[in-house]
Amino acid sequence: MRFSKTRASLALLAISGLALAGCASGSRGGDAGDAGGGDELLQLTPAASGEIDKVTWNSTYGELASLDPVKAFNYPENTIVANLCEPLFEMQPDFSVQPHLATDSQTDDGITWVFGIRDDVTFWDGSPMTMDDVVFSINRHLDPAEGSYWGGGVVDNIASVEATGDAELTITLKSPDYTLPSSLSTIIGVVVQQEQREAAGENYGNPDTGVMCTGPLQYTPGDWKQGQSITLDRYDGYWDAEGAAKAASVEIGFVVDPTAIANGLGTGEIQGSYDVPLQALGQLSSSTSGTLYSGQGMQNMAIISTGEGLFGDPAVRAALTRATDRQAIADTVYEGTGTVSRSVVPQSAWDAIDGVAELRDADLPDLGFDIEAAKQALADADVDLSQPIKIAYPSERSFYADILNEMANGAKELGVTLEPTGVPSAQFGAFFSDPEARAGYDGFVTTNYMSAPDPLLHLISIAKTGSDQNYSGFSDPAVDAALDAALAESDDAKRAELTVEAEALIMEQQPWVPINDLAVRLYMDDSITGAPASFVYLYYPWAADLGAAA
Repeated sequence: MRFSKTRASLALLAISGLALAGCASGSRGGDAGDAGGGDELLQLTPAASGEIDKVTWNSTYGELASLDPVKAFNYPENTIVANLCEPLFEMQPDFSVQPHLATDSQTDDGITWVFGIRDDVTFWDGSPMTMDDVVFSINRHLDPAEGSYWGGGVVDNIASVEATGDAELTITLKSPDYTLPSSLSTIIGVVVQQEQREAAGENYGNPDTGVMCTGPLQYTPGDWKQGQSITLDRYDGYWDAEGAAKAASVEIGFVVDPTAIANGLGTGEIQGSYDVPLQALGQLSSSTSGTLYSGQGMQNMAIISTGEGLFGDPAVRAALTRATDRQAIADTVYEGTGTVSRSVVPQSAWDAIDGVAELRDADLPDLGFDIEAAKQALADADVDLSQPIKIAYPSERSFYADILNEMANGAKELGVTLEPTGVPSAQFGAFFSDPEARAGYDGFVTTNYMSAPDPLLHLISIAKTGSDQNYSGFSDPAVDAALDAALAESDDAKRAELTVEAEALIMEQQPWVPINDLAVRLYMDDSITGAPASFVYLYYPWAADLGAAA
């Protein structure tokens, strides 16, 4: 069977609020409709009217550590690499996934996948992209010496990667996975030039050496001024004329101070930014020189159980969810850019899939704010309510304390003591990789995101036994079986149904307590437009769409 529009997700982590997630021949951008007003979350902003010499942008989360794609596992890296290095498949602003450097995909069993590969693509130095480059690039994730941050999960399921024709790639898996093309829209599917990678050695991806890729924007060694900014220039030999960059250059700064970002955007010194700081929303929402956009997101804020203490009990987690006024958090902490979560999967991911709304309404447990229902959830639980619940958050991010204090208020109504505990960010980051760092805590916060919008792999990442974001040792044979059945299902509609069944089982136990789904916060001044408004900018060449406003 053949697939041209499949979707998948690869869940990625956010640490301290920092993430530690058209057709190949079609044009990008489009009609954003009422881009600035109303409550509807957007996918697009108005398309650019023409080219522009230079755009100044900002990376709210600061400076990237490397240009090496296999080390791109964080907002600063992914936001920049997405414009430089291209994957076999590409996620679109409407959350569909379409062939890009690949032309198609075919499988009969979900194990052996055959991909057509474009033969008209060149690297920035003008040399052709070859099958050797494609095979080499995917195999980098399998080579321990490369130290890919994308090992595990999908990568662990790859048995072999081979060129089986002049423009044909075959990937053989260990077990069936009918979502593989969408996983190849992430860094797992990105292609780099083998010759330059091997020549650069340990200096690969640094400011002096950079990378050699095929994207619409290119990096020239020396254009990364450490501590200040990085400049990307248009690649005039780009293979897709309709997808060519509209800006001759895009300078991306590394300003992290919320006040400085707000002032820079307000004065036009910075023309645009994703991830506008919460503190800046009030000032920028009333700007007369630009527009603050709210886009469809694939992020949510949640509290992860470590499996220890009172919070390790599913009944307690369910009770705390229902006792917490999560709407108040959306309204006050997130300034209206958050919505109450009904699952660990952000709602926009499900909205992109037809035919599941009624199934989810019927199957998912009610998590609505209800103190009496919360008390009932605890009634039959055999727990010692005198134990305090200690939840860690990065102390530099005060909004997390506000969220946890709201949860503590609800806990108090249940006779439970919840203790928000600030931890320095440098220490807090280890919570996601080191069980010893989590010792003594019952839970910790996360701002989490999906890298592509199929809920299935996100659920696998969180709740399958031994999976990469299963921090509590959560293990349920019924959940594992449901997830495996969905992954091995070839029919898209049936797979969605099975995914809902698995989601319902997971949400009955809530290894993560979901708080708010988060909208994309994008600001552009009136001189530029075109950047997608939805949460695709970590894997889609958003800067290529930037151009002059009408």
